[in-house]
Amino acid sequence: MATTNISMFILPIVLLIWVSPAVVSDKCSPHEKKALLQIKQELGNPAMLSSWNASTDCCTWDTFRIECSNTKPYHVSQLDLHGLDLPGPTKIPPSIFNLVDLDELFLFEMPNLTGPIPPQISNLKKLTILYIFSTSVSGPIPESLAQIKTLFSINLSGNNLSGTLPPSLSSLPTISVIFLDSNQISGPIPESYGSFVSKNLVTLALSHNKLSGKIPASLKGLNVDLLDLSWNKLEGDGSVLFGAEKKTEDIRLAGNMFSFDIGKVEFGRNISRLNLKHNRIYGQLPQGLTKLQHLTRLNVSYNQLCGPIPQGGRLQGYFPIDASSFSHNKCLCDPPLPPCK
Repeated sequence: MATTNISMFILPIVLLIWVSPAVVSDKCSPHEKKALLQIKQELGNPAMLSSWNASTDCCTWDTFRIECSNTKPYHVSQLDLHGLDLPGPTKIPPSIFNLVDLDELFLFEMPNLTGPIPPQISNLKKLTILYIFSTSVSGPIPESLAQIKTLFSINLSGNNLSGTLPPSLSSLPTISVIFLDSNQISGPIPESYGSFVSKNLVTLALSHNKLSGKIPASLKGLNVDLLDLSWNKLEGDGSVLFGAEKKTEDIRLAGNMFSFDIGKVEFGRNISRLNLKHNRIYGQLPQGLTKLQHLTRLNVSYNQLCGPIPQGGRLQGYFPIDASSFSHNKCLCDPPLPPCK
């Protein structure tokens, strides 16, 4: 009797140990495991992916780099390959585009990652986050990105991307954040960027590129928290980017050739950072600047401004807003500069 009781107790444990691996392994589909192993091979079998092998569940290989969904049907939802020690120049693995249920893709801080972003990226129809930055990826931004209607955040900064800005990005219905800064992108800003379909866009960063031409008047309709167009070759009437009704908090236009009368500009009350240095802006600074209660950064140096600096608010005595913030203009005067004559 005792032997029977012990057997009844041990048998479920043995069965659990025996069955568990099979149950767990079901979480990783054979299709996705094959794709991941191909990705490893296409990357040159980097040492950081040594845990990836065919005998175990891919959802347990490296939870830092792979995340799987928690509900059936299980799928790989996040792939994070940042910082891999690639053995040499390597293109974006084409097998990534076989992970059609992927939600988030991170490929960054890999200087040996080269070549273009393949148009097949549009295979990832469920992608919400796409981060490919601080790499040597080159070529144009693929128009096919606009086919991924679920995209929420795009970061393609710090690469060698060239060509022009795809007008179709404005058609993304849920986009909120776009970072395309620090590349070699040229040409004008598309007219369509003044009318994004998404009402949730909060960030548009296009700085440190080779953008040129007059800024489209349509950008009067652009209303984001952060707008960074600095260090390009843009010209024209940059005043369309401002407006008393806009929610913008941080606007950076430094290092362009914008030309407009700043005295006629109405600033949104949420502005905390305003960088207009190294342009061709003229006129007299408006009194409205003293009413910006959240202002922490201001730089209008190296322009053609003239007349007295408005007194009050945060324009005097609020570091780092000091004399250097107003220097190298035509004839600005009064604190923190010398008094007007």
